[in-house]
Amino acid sequence: MRIYIAHSKNMNYIDELYKPLRRDDFLSNYELFLPHECSEISSNSREFYKTMDIFIAECSESAIGLGIELGWAYDDGKKIYCIYKQGKKLSNSVKVITNNIYEYKDSADMINIIKNIINNLRGE
Repeated sequence: MRIYIAHSKNMNYIDELYKPLRRDDFLSNYELFLPHECSEISSNSREFYKTMDIFIAECSESAIGLGIELGWAYDDGKKIYCIYKQGKKLSNSVKVITNNIYEYKDSADMINIIKNIINNLRGE
């Protein structure tokens, strides 16, 4: 399963997102694509998204690039899941493209939500 994790550059994505995701044993069984870790993404962005099975967007911080990625995923009919940190305001635009929206309180909670998303999809 190929999973793309989109996010804004305005967050501390290395410590808050990448490190917790890469440390998790369960998630190491899947192909996680993190945008600022993978040069393959920037070389052919539009076509790259079409190869993903799941699109997860960390939406705690709004960003134009994140919105573009969400639009492409939506246009391609990808399964879109949005997560955001408790206390942050979620953009109303996100609510238009998916009902799969989850609030998390910390990195452990975020990881558990992502694991549940994967497990639910595997059970379909």
